[in-house]
Amino acid sequence: MKHFIEITNLSKQYPGAENGPSVTVFSNLCLTAEKGKSLAIVGPSGTGKSTLLNLIGGIDRPTRGEILVDEKNVSTFSEQELALYRNLSVGYIFQSHHLLPALSALENIMIPALAGHTKPNGKMLKDRANELLEEVGLAHRAHHLPDELSGGERQRVAVARALINQPHILLADEPTGALDQGNAHKLIDLLLQLNHSLKTTLLVVTHSLSLANKLDQVWAFEDGELKERNL
Repeated sequence: MKHFIEITNLSKQYPGAENGPSVTVFSNLCLTAEKGKSLAIVGPSGTGKSTLLNLIGGIDRPTRGEILVDEKNVSTFSEQELALYRNLSVGYIFQSHHLLPALSALENIMIPALAGHTKPNGKMLKDRANELLEEVGLAHRAHHLPDELSGGERQRVAVARALINQPHILLADEPTGALDQGNAHKLIDLLLQLNHSLKTTLLVVTHSLSLANKLDQVWAFEDGELKERNL
């Protein structure tokens, strides 16, 4: 059986300072995820959780190993193929919302489609953005600027923005890091609700085991290795 995401013997190194030895982030990682499932990646700071997400999302390239997504080897994509993959196949949510302050919630959500590889119909795009605002519970805040929204609301707008191009994979890098505990749990519940309704494969990096345990699978960095935990 082929997995939707299949990572084999993945290694990442960066050049050392002033021609010194290279810095190894991790070596020979393996991971699998099924289409439409949710997966958490946990572990101490500095173990490579965000690096792994960036490699899956095509933001960075591995030193060695394979990243297969829907049987396509992302690690061998050309720059043009990577740009298309990042825009159309992957939605990304960061710890900081990165909303454009001069644009409304609705306009922020439409940005990836307007700046991307599609030629969206204006009305269809606006309708899609409004539908996503309703999905995240912010239909009444469509025309508010980011400064007029709470931290939890801004992060929900970021979730809607990540989904505007109907990606196959939703990557969330510490999406609750700037939220209080109550809003953190609400955001994870929202991501899981969208994961179930849209059938988008969800990968979340988090320090919180209580949040991680809500997802279908938990993978943990332990002693330089990535291991699946039994829930």
